[in-house]
Amino acid sequence: MKDKSILGFALIGIVLLLFSWYNSRQYDKQAQLKQQADSAAMASAINQAAQADSLSALQGDTTAKQASKDTASIYGNAVLDSMAKEAPEYIDIENDKLKITLSTKGAQPYKVNVKNYYTFDSLELNIVSPGKSRMDFEFYAPQHVNTADLNFKCVERTDSSATMRLNFSDSSYIENTYVLARGSYLVDNSLRFVGMDKVIPRSYTSINMNWDLTITRFEKGYKNERQYSKVAYLYPGQDKVETVSVGRKDNGKREIPAKVRWFDFEQQFFSALMVAPNDFSSLDLGLKFVPENDPDHYLMSCTSAGKIDIQKSPDFTIPFQFYFGPNHYQTMKSYHQHFEKSIQFGGWLIGGLVRIILIPIFNWLNKSISNYGIIILIMTLMLQALFSPLTYKSYLSSAKMRLIKPEVDKINEKYPSESDAMKKQQATMDLYKKCGVNMWGGCLPMLLQFPLLWAMFRFFPVSFELRQSHFLWCADMSTYDSIWDFGVNIPLYGSHMSLFALLMAVTTFFYSKMNIGNNPSNDANAKSMNFMTLYFMPIFLLLFCNNLSAGLSYYYMISNMITMLVTFIIKKFVINEKELAADLHRKAIAKVPSSQKKSAFQKRLDEAMKAQQEQMKKQGRR
Repeated sequence: MKDKSILGFALIGIVLLLFSWYNSRQYDKQAQLKQQADSAAMASAINQAAQADSLSALQGDTTAKQASKDTASIYGNAVLDSMAKEAPEYIDIENDKLKITLSTKGAQPYKVNVKNYYTFDSLELNIVSPGKSRMDFEFYAPQHVNTADLNFKCVERTDSSATMRLNFSDSSYIENTYVLARGSYLVDNSLRFVGMDKVIPRSYTSINMNWDLTITRFEKGYKNERQYSKVAYLYPGQDKVETVSVGRKDNGKREIPAKVRWFDFEQQFFSALMVAPNDFSSLDLGLKFVPENDPDHYLMSCTSAGKIDIQKSPDFTIPFQFYFGPNHYQTMKSYHQHFEKSIQFGGWLIGGLVRIILIPIFNWLNKSISNYGIIILIMTLMLQALFSPLTYKSYLSSAKMRLIKPEVDKINEKYPSESDAMKKQQATMDLYKKCGVNMWGGCLPMLLQFPLLWAMFRFFPVSFELRQSHFLWCADMSTYDSIWDFGVNIPLYGSHMSLFALLMAVTTFFYSKMNIGNNPSNDANAKSMNFMTLYFMPIFLLLFCNNLSAGLSYYYMISNMITMLVTFIIKKFVINEKELAADLHRKAIAKVPSSQKKSAFQKRLDEAMKAQQEQMKKQGRR
């Protein structure tokens, strides 16, 4: 490729970088201007929309107007109005994993602390923060009732359980019970209706459930945390988890007019997950990410609005379960409800490699080794040992291609004309066959390694074990290892320097240089490709990995180093290139027996060449 072409590619790259930077700046400015208004209006808008929809469906316009009045006159019922005015009480239940604070106002979780885990700045980790969660049930009895407006009475309580009751009359009430089992992140919840068949009209066959939750940032790297946070859900009888897609405005919605077993408000490493064993009959989910410069350090606001079928009997119970805990594969899998399928390991191939190969190896090593940096090193050595035959084949193929290049040049000199292209191609293929050279031998072994290498890329950023694990200078291998904070954001790079990412880029440069040195070429296109491989790829990886998991950059760094070492050993001690060159020369000048069977490709090539010759003869006769 000409120098002008290289310059053209460079200019195109610079234009794309500047355009991306400009769009990013414009978007950040707009987000900053709207941030305060969005944050203030978000909760009220969601609640108003949910109330308006429910009221329209249950009572019509008259009830909607009534619900917008002052709390004291919302119900027009002395008992309900009294419960709406009462101040809430807060009840703590806990086990060795969780401490949950329940509010009697709505009988809902007010605060959920995941024990033994902390945020990146050493604060307690609350998957549900005070004042950032609203859960309610809406029904008609015989007027619109929203449980979040009413104060329940605690009727039974232990250290790990609590039952709260909402009385409608002496014989009609609702009980909401929460139970925490020892050693579990799963909370059993039951909503019991007693005598409510006398209060709820028979024409109503379902009630509404709404849960809105704003989740705080727990990790140091906003971009990485956001990338692996989402809202997910599972259909009953399925094992494939669906997600709510997010658009360019950092929000997404999904209306699901079918049954749903559970949904998950999922941060990168922790989940607030709600299960309906009897299924939601329909469910609407929403997600909005909060900008990085949010002063309160919130990550995302999640919404859910579902319908739940009810029974027409004097006493019935609607069961629920909550999972408040880490996105740890083995822990989530132990509940046998496919919670672990929400972890973003990739599709069926990449995700299967992670679950079948990487996680078992990782867990096996973790039984005797507590340092995850050492575990990653040993895993890399094991994988490189597995790939070493492919590395040998790749190097051998490249060496053969390099050593027979003089013979290929002779063929090119023999058939310089474009009209002899088919003859040149056939002669080259005959040479490859005699010398035992596979033209795909250099890249095919690398392609076979690619799925497992990509599985590593998907595994490390969501591997819970790496969270806040120390190794060398890195305090948390699940996020970037900053050794220099600039104090100013550099477009496409960030506001810091990750040392593991830098070392990974350096080793990529030397690995590329070694490969180019093993395969020199005077071809202009090859030189241009070598230039891109040698300089563009390390720079691209540096920019790409600077904000990603340090564990990922560390893996690619040591993988490059081990591959270079294996290649050096093969070159110096395994393959004797002088003997190989002599053997190839003998094969190149040897005559191919006429009885030697041709490959299918060669047969097609012969047929094409004959057809071309016939066509040229016809044209000559004319």
